[in-house]
Amino acid sequence: MTLENGNRTGREHGARRVVITGAARDFGRTLALFFARRGDEVLLCARDLTAAERVADEIRGLGHGQVHALRCDLADPASVRSCTDEIATLTDHVDVLVNNGARWLPGEDLASAEDEDIAATVASTVTGTVLVTKHLLPLLLKSERPDVVNLISSAGLTGNHRTQAHAAFYAAKHGQAGLADLLSPQLRPHGVRVISLYPPDFSNPDPLGPDWDTTPRGAGDKLTAHSLVECVMFAIDQPRDCFIKAFHFEQTV
Repeated sequence: MTLENGNRTGREHGARRVVITGAARDFGRTLALFFARRGDEVLLCARDLTAAERVADEIRGLGHGQVHALRCDLADPASVRSCTDEIATLTDHVDVLVNNGARWLPGEDLASAEDEDIAATVASTVTGTVLVTKHLLPLLLKSERPDVVNLISSAGLTGNHRTQAHAAFYAAKHGQAGLADLLSPQLRPHGVRVISLYPPDFSNPDPLGPDWDTTPRGAGDKLTAHSLVECVMFAIDQPRDCFIKAFHFEQTV
């Protein structure tokens, strides 16, 4: 993993305390590794606590001890409350909340998914994001530089049909996008920046594996997790007068 530690602008106040949902795998894990590498304290929230603890062990193995693993089933309000209550015992403030967790549901036909899977997809993506943000907002408001980062997906954009996602996933991502659009003007007077990313399908090689440094990043290549990490770090490292509301990406592949 050789990516530089990101834009240093805005880091003069030292390490951040960062909460990441869906942090046990895929892009949530990737973000966790890079936040830890920057020296930030990372709180990993995931439905599978054992998997979150494995990521925490990976981070400790890289020499970063400020990491916590917590169980959080975004589809279960009681689990969300338990997780956010535990976070409040670990820290008196949160600098960055990354709403990354969402249940993926494939299927080109509406009838292809079971009712329970549809309900879980919508609950984890929409209700879970609402509740995590709601319950962590008091801790965000205690930060001098609070940011809420939403990994939404191009599926949350009107007229975008270029994935294999089920209609319920589209509906859920549109719900996330609507939440972000409303929270942004509501929270900005309180100093909270709401930053949303709408990536299409992207390549996410293992940051600790050999493919990370060899993944093509040319103009005709698929968007990479490398670039998404850099977008997130760039946005949160800007001075507080710079409010980057959203990142939209041209889908080339």
